[in-house]
Amino acid sequence: MTKAELVSYIAKEAGITKATAEKALSAFIKAVTEALSKGDKVTLVGFGTFYVAERAERKGRNPQTREEIIIPAAKVPKFKPGKILKESVK
Repeated sequence: MTKAELVSYIAKEAGITKATAEKALSAFIKAVTEALSKGDKVTLVGFGTFYVAERAERKGRNPQTREEIIIPAAKVPKFKPGKILKESVK
């Protein structure tokens, strides 16, 4: 599902215009992005939790030269699905 399809679905289900649905979805994305950039978690009960995880420094290999390289540590966004979402996908 693309963002445009999601906006159409939200507009239809909520009985609002696509422009309003687009603004609401953009506001949600912005709120989650800002919270994660501060290191906060965003929990939507039943749906899941967005959070930031630390990825440790590790060794890798350049596939072209086969030379060993060090991949630096990084913070990465993650999502853990909630119980209701897990059960609905089964």
